[in-house]
Amino acid sequence: MIDQESGRDWVSQPEVESQRVVDATGRGWDEWCEIVNDWPGHEQGHAAVAAWLESEHGVSAWWAQTITIGWERITGRRLPGEMPDGTFTANRSKTVVVDHAELRENLLDGDGREKLFPGRSTELRSKPSAKAIRIGFADTVATISLTSKGDGRVAVSVQHAKLAAPADIDLWKIYWDEFFASIDAS
Repeated sequence: MIDQESGRDWVSQPEVESQRVVDATGRGWDEWCEIVNDWPGHEQGHAAVAAWLESEHGVSAWWAQTITIGWERITGRRLPGEMPDGTFTANRSKTVVVDHAELRENLLDGDGREKLFPGRSTELRSKPSAKAIRIGFADTVATISLTSKGDGRVAVSVQHAKLAAPADIDLWKIYWDEFFASIDAS
């Protein structure tokens, strides 16, 4: 893909717009990519690049991570949704009309999960008292956060990790959209 601003060939788009990077760091994506590519240590991987950006270029830890992930995407070292371990993550969220306490109890309870996720084998992987509920689906894990809106609505956020391939991202996003529709009482 050709970046519209620079005309350079990028493998994929970074998550953060170039102007935000310029505003925060004084440099845009093309300049940061050149800086990282010119540093011989970039072959040491994500953590080394981020630490080097922070120590040698004075960017905050958050911007060092952002620049490193953007550089990895632009140069094809990391695909969208890909984690440093090579797995992929899908994220979905929606505010639904549902009883907060009942949904939480069903997520924590084996029989309740069977009703919420028919035909899927699940395993609770977090303590019942944990703020975010981790549920195993075979070799993957979904972290589900619930935030009561106080008016019968609940904001539900899902981060589904350990997906094997980029195509799994879209499949699980569809699954979670269908899940939200099934629990939404409106």
